[in-house]
Amino acid sequence: MTVNIVIGSYLEPELVKRIESFSDEIRVHYRPDLLPVPRYACDHSAPARDLSPQQMDEWRSTVALADVLFDFDWNDPASMPERCPNLKWVQATSAGIGSFMQRTKLDQSPLSVTTAGGIHAAPLAEFALFGALYFVKGIPNLMERKREHHWQRYTTRQLKGMRALVVGLGGVGREVVREFTAMGVHVIGLGRSQQTYDIDGLTRVIDRTQLDSVLPEVDFLVLCSALTTETQGMIGARQLELMHSESVVINISRGQLIDQDAFYLALSNRTIGGACLDVFEQEPLPTDDPMWDLDNVIISPHSASTVQTENASLVELFLENFGNWRGGLPFRNLYNPVTGY
Repeated sequence: MTVNIVIGSYLEPELVKRIESFSDEIRVHYRPDLLPVPRYACDHSAPARDLSPQQMDEWRSTVALADVLFDFDWNDPASMPERCPNLKWVQATSAGIGSFMQRTKLDQSPLSVTTAGGIHAAPLAEFALFGALYFVKGIPNLMERKREHHWQRYTTRQLKGMRALVVGLGGVGREVVREFTAMGVHVIGLGRSQQTYDIDGLTRVIDRTQLDSVLPEVDFLVLCSALTTETQGMIGARQLELMHSESVVINISRGQLIDQDAFYLALSNRTIGGACLDVFEQEPLPTDDPMWDLDNVIISPHSASTVQTENASLVELFLENFGNWRGGLPFRNLYNPVTGY
């Protein structure tokens, strides 16, 4: 049986060949001339290319052949179930697809959709550790002294022995726990209630009801949770006021987990010490947003997870899932419309 795989975003030629050679069943349909042009390596959200009517018809015809899609149809993902009569499974290139699935109503379709969960765990954990060290080791102060050509010995802080709360104990959260505990940080994990977590290094696991009681004692709040109705706005003015004046918020999840207005006030008033942010409530962050001008905030344009090897890792995940699918085994990272991830 031939399985028609349509590739929905740019992949390097050698990775396309890797998919083609994985099984004699596979027939790959790859039209890079019709796909959005990547702005940087491993760009899966590039703006649509300006296609002629004929080219657009070619793309629609190509997508309609799919039994399997590697990434969603960039042109009209919401109508895939109707336009692709044989489509059974989509491999997403992002881990956090909950809001996308709900917006397109694909969460109500019979399609199997697998996420990229775990692919971005290591680079995101490295970014979180970088954010912690940036503030603990006083990098802003060092850069200011360098600009002034000023030599003066001073006292810094030590990361080892500090305390972190990691919110969300999925693939990313577990990797953050591993990185931080390796540096001697005492880590508390916040997970789902009535769920057991066996994660090396955690000092304890709490649930949402205990969040406020723990915040005064932590030096770092690391947000790794998926965006759901339960987590949206979970960090508001009250939670920020409970944190101490040198504490740092690190967000590698979604901006909507934090009340942005309350967050700005806490940072500008130095209620908390700083923030290392890869995500924001509104993206791109508007050029006139006052967050840009705060000297105690690191701003990354939602790029902490994107590394040069991402496409290769995504293809290996895809092929693992393809093997599972054809062998009657469970998918890895199957999206659950009930939980939203």
